[in-house]
Amino acid sequence: MQMQIQIEEKLIAQFNCQHLEVINESHMHSAGLESHFKVIIVTEDFANQRLLQRHRAINTVLADELANHIHALALHTYTPHEWTDLYQQAPVSPNCLGGSKKVSAHL
Repeated sequence: MQMQIQIEEKLIAQFNCQHLEVINESHMHSAGLESHFKVIIVTEDFANQRLLQRHRAINTVLADELANHIHALALHTYTPHEWTDLYQQAPVSPNCLGGSKKVSAHL
């Protein structure tokens, strides 16, 4: 099973998602590996939860994937109200600088 589909299925099973996007960004980072993902999840389940609580909830659901398959997971977690306030857009992922590349001074 593709890792992207596996992530989607697990999150759908755990959360009452109003909106869910799992984006495979591996092509921006590593050749041929499914190791970098971006998750945009909108659910009322996050109401009254701090960002850390939301991320912990997702990390718990994806514990096996994080331990064994995923190198990087960008999480964008919103309530429906927050998502509407953001005009239904998550931040764009930055370019990969790799583990040994240094950030330019002009960034």
